[in-house]
Amino acid sequence: EPPLPPQLRTGRLPASARARARRGMSVQLKVSNCPAQELALTNCAFVAPADAPGLGPFVEIGASVLSVRPDARIEPGCLALNAVQRRNAQASSGMPVEVLPFSPPAGGFEAAVATLELDFVTRRGAARAETLDAKKLEQVVKARFVGQVLSVGQKVTFEFAGTNYLFAVADVAVDKVDTANRALLGEGTALVFEALQATGIKIVGQRAGMSSSLFKRKDFNFSKLGIGGLDKQFGDIFRRAFASRVFPPGVVAQLGIQHVKGMLLHGPPGTGKTLIARQIGKMLNGKEPKVVNGPEILSKYVGQAEENIRNLFKDAEADQQQNGDESDLHIIIFDEIDAICKSRGSVRDGTGVHDSIVNQLLTKVDGVDALNNILLIGMTNRKDMLDEALMRPGRLEVQVEIGLPDEAGRHQILGIHTAKQKKSGFLGGDVDLADLAARTKNFSGAEIEGLVKSATSFALNRQVNVDDLGAPIDENAIRVTMADFETALLEVKPAFGVSQDAMDAYRPQGIIPTGDKFEHIMATCRALAAQVETSERSPIISCLLEGAPGAGKTALAATLALESGFPYVKFISADTMVGFSESAKCSKIAKVFDDAYKSPLSVVVLDDLERLLEYVAIGPRFSNAVLQTLLVLVKRQPPKGHRLLVLATSSQLPVLETMDLAAAFNVQLNVPLLAPQDVTAVLTATGAFAAADAQSAAAVLGERVAIKRLLLLVEMACQRLEAPPGAPRPHVPLDRFTDVVMDCGGA
Repeated sequence: EPPLPPQLRTGRLPASARARARRGMSVQLKVSNCPAQELALTNCAFVAPADAPGLGPFVEIGASVLSVRPDARIEPGCLALNAVQRRNAQASSGMPVEVLPFSPPAGGFEAAVATLELDFVTRRGAARAETLDAKKLEQVVKARFVGQVLSVGQKVTFEFAGTNYLFAVADVAVDKVDTANRALLGEGTALVFEALQATGIKIVGQRAGMSSSLFKRKDFNFSKLGIGGLDKQFGDIFRRAFASRVFPPGVVAQLGIQHVKGMLLHGPPGTGKTLIARQIGKMLNGKEPKVVNGPEILSKYVGQAEENIRNLFKDAEADQQQNGDESDLHIIIFDEIDAICKSRGSVRDGTGVHDSIVNQLLTKVDGVDALNNILLIGMTNRKDMLDEALMRPGRLEVQVEIGLPDEAGRHQILGIHTAKQKKSGFLGGDVDLADLAARTKNFSGAEIEGLVKSATSFALNRQVNVDDLGAPIDENAIRVTMADFETALLEVKPAFGVSQDAMDAYRPQGIIPTGDKFEHIMATCRALAAQVETSERSPIISCLLEGAPGAGKTALAATLALESGFPYVKFISADTMVGFSESAKCSKIAKVFDDAYKSPLSVVVLDDLERLLEYVAIGPRFSNAVLQTLLVLVKRQPPKGHRLLVLATSSQLPVLETMDLAAAFNVQLNVPLLAPQDVTAVLTATGAFAAADAQSAAAVLGERVAIKRLLLLVEMACQRLEAPPGAPRPHVPLDRFTDVVMDCGGA
């Protein structure tokens, strides 16, 4: 042990130490125990009568400020503290401690509001239930501690109704001061008492405006809980579901309202619905949330599923019967609620169990003996499957769409997932999160997390020697750089994004300009895309590209979709629905449009409408179900704030006109076959012919030719043309091209 200072060894506080104390300088005193139990409950520091004048009314010990009281039982040079005070100051009995006289500021130091968290001094076994009246507590606390300084984080012991309690100072507020860490407790200070669920203490009679024990934290900040990009949604959630619960039950009763009992979080997969529900449960100071995965409710026994629903509410019912309006909040989280709460009458299993589950849930939430101390949180990505009765006021009335984050939200999410790397020094200085947020359009929160994982894997892989896995690893050399994120962007693709490979498959040779008509079509379609993006009056525009087979309509539509720069591009073609029934086709087409509505800007391409409609000239025959689906979806307005461009291709315009489908499109553009001058331009662009032969080759083909047929003939003519390694391919002789044309049926 370190040697004690001379004044402590002699047991006297020297005159020089008293002089330093008067000048506000620190002195050292030896810590001792309080000589009596009644002194230990005063929150004062006791010294010998001879030492008290030199220290003043208050002393600062560590982070706490204590009132000084003289007591003849204390030896000179000693400072008597109770066990809680010693724990606060991290001081042990018999050891020296630095003591600094404290002078309160001249004015504005009295606390306006002080928040105190209650607990027992000693807990024995399971939490015991204690109900404490806030008004009586305030009287006792003020009678004992008025005139003392309270510091945030300080713990104080006191006796109330024969039991020793402990309060921790959670917060103090001083008028005209933004933030305060300590303040003087006065007669006018308003006290707010709180108690964590684990203590078993329940506070009743809290004054109006002072009931803030609903939340464990003093702020409703979800960024600190690892959730970003949902500021507006959380504002709505707090206003609708939690604002009324912050106020005392008496105020709510006078307003004549009931608390919101349920909310529904819906949106695309991976946007964080389950994470949000889990973190809301962590923030709230009620009972431990009950998390139910939808299918867990079902059972092979008759009536067991309904009993499982009743058991979820059993604790809440008992709590409300015992404590009434003072009962705790009980949270029940239903993940994948669409599995058990399907629209009644939609399930044809013969048992009716799904209908019974919905009925049982409705009666528990909003029946005759409805509970007011519950909060149901349901999550689904199929809101359309839920029974409508569940979403009426009094049930799951707060419905919040958790959609794809915008650029600011993606920046928040990237910051959350890279925060630890940045703090640990593993994140490279060249990583630009703002640039990544701009480039990750339509990434969900889960996909952004996957992007960070992928980038980190490249950084870790650089430090691993696959030939010697036992080699030492230099942890300090790990750096996640912008190049790692660039590579990860090529690896991680959003579900609601653009599949570059799939789009390139529809235009394997790219786009070759063919002349003025081609440029006119491209300019018109680009103008339509710009109108969709900027105009407030036309959130949806549909364009039909019609022309002869092989005219390049599909390649043109794919190119326009990619050039638009819209974050969501989806192709609907018959080759992805081979063998589908009519209902399956309709469902898939409808799902693509529903997914498009989740993105702020989307392009949907309907390729080869005749094949989608299963049209056959012999008969004729077509799918009326698919036709009606297309007629509805092509004209349906997207939700507010979402814009959609629909491109379609067809080789049978008269058929579409007969079906009234052509009239559903806002714009119709004809993609013509190539004229001789257009053929010459294409042959020159391919480089397959000498400039002098291109025009003659075009003359061989006749007046009109499809560009797909033209490119096929050119490629056939190029076969078996040998060239030295590294040398360009030789030009096609005109006579050889003529032979190929004749072999394939002439012009």
